[in-house]
Amino acid sequence: MRYRLFGRTGLRVSELFLGAMRLPDAPEARRIVDAYADAGGNVIDTASAYGDSESLLGEVLTRRDRFVLATKFTLSRDPGDPNAAGAHRKNLVASLDRSLRRLRTDHVDILWVHTWDPHTPVEETLRALDDLVRAGKIRYVGMSDMPAWTISRADAIAEWKGWTSPAGVQVPYSLVNRDIEREVLPMAEALGLTVAAWGVLDHGALTGSASTDRLSPAGERAAAALADVAGELGATPGQVAIAWSRAQSPAIHPLVGFRSHARVAEAVAALDVRLPDEALAALDAAAPFDAGPYADFVARSARDPHVMGDAEIVGRRAPTAQG
Repeated sequence: MRYRLFGRTGLRVSELFLGAMRLPDAPEARRIVDAYADAGGNVIDTASAYGDSESLLGEVLTRRDRFVLATKFTLSRDPGDPNAAGAHRKNLVASLDRSLRRLRTDHVDILWVHTWDPHTPVEETLRALDDLVRAGKIRYVGMSDMPAWTISRADAIAEWKGWTSPAGVQVPYSLVNRDIEREVLPMAEALGLTVAAWGVLDHGALTGSASTDRLSPAGERAAAALADVAGELGATPGQVAIAWSRAQSPAIHPLVGFRSHARVAEAVAALDVRLPDEALAALDAAAPFDAGPYADFVARSARDPHVMGDAEIVGRRAPTAQG
């Protein structure tokens, strides 16, 4: 396992993140965590909304300081209480305190805002997060499942105010769900943010380890292409799916969960799978991505000599429809 820096910080995080949304029973959960750690993995991601799974992680996490422990807040803790959800200070503090009790620790290394709360001013969320960093309850901050403009605005406000800036984003991403390539991924690359990509295996549907009934015709074509490339490379479809996500950007860290420790080694081995150009082309052909007419218009304008003049500009990559 190799390591990268978490966003614009000095925190070292492994190339593969372990998702703890659906841990099985305690003995197997312990084996999963141990197998991941023995392979060099150090980031484990859970959430207040994961309930018993978050508590189970706290039970089996015996090497606490060895890990970069991450959790999330925002989702409702009590549907009948309007203040038990959202990104406001009250819910933030209550959710974090509950997570710390479940995880049996006095701090988490990363706290993600789980999803966008359009009702809470981002300044309130950022200030509350910064207060908790200063109090020693969290170390780093991230944003999950939020529009690109809200994350970039939060980053600018935090820098302006001298508060703790977001260091990463967590978003869904797979061969059949490439929407982040429109704005979120280019934004993350431009701001130097780590991208924790969940759903890279489409919860097993792309790799045959779960029911494929919910796959669309496009998803079925993508799954078939993954299987074809895997056969040519002597890999598994899951390994190819992970390798594909990593090939799209050096900012991407696949976030993968396991029901069995036997699957950990397969996922870790995917980090050494290098997809040749023809394999990447075949996968893109099976699951083409259309950024949309507006993105195409913006990209063309940035290259149009009638807009930018005739001078050739070097030193930065030419813009594409994906940024």
